[in-house]
Amino acid sequence: MCEYFSASDDDAAVRVLDQPGGPHRSAFDVVPLKGFDPVVVMARLEAVLTGCTYEEASERPRSGQVLSSPEAESAFILSVSDSLQEALASASHTSLIDAAGRWAETDELRQFGVAPETALEALVQLGGLADRARSAGFRLFCWWAL
Repeated sequence: MCEYFSASDDDAAVRVLDQPGGPHRSAFDVVPLKGFDPVVVMARLEAVLTGCTYEEASERPRSGQVLSSPEAESAFILSVSDSLQEALASASHTSLIDAAGRWAETDELRQFGVAPETALEALVQLGGLADRARSAGFRLFCWWAL
């Protein structure tokens, strides 16, 4: 299970682990996206949105960086790169439609049968989250439960 959310900083994001069940909607802006992992799938998305390679996207600062203890057994907090957050926040609906089709063609999304319409729905939700986070001066994170 992956839940993307915004928080003021890394410490605030990691404190989500103190509460069972992930980020509470009463305290955080949350977008649940089952199966959209914060490491490979988000780096693929960044490559699609920004025109860089997957390797470049995956090496950017904060791209899928584990912020919580890597020894945790049930859930982790990972960061989303600032460049992906900005690309999502500034993308037009037309560019999201185009990106959704290309993102759905990646091996990771095809493997799980994600249709372009489902990818677009996820992009619209992530884009809204990223835009609201940018407006508040927050960053994006993922609570990833195994």
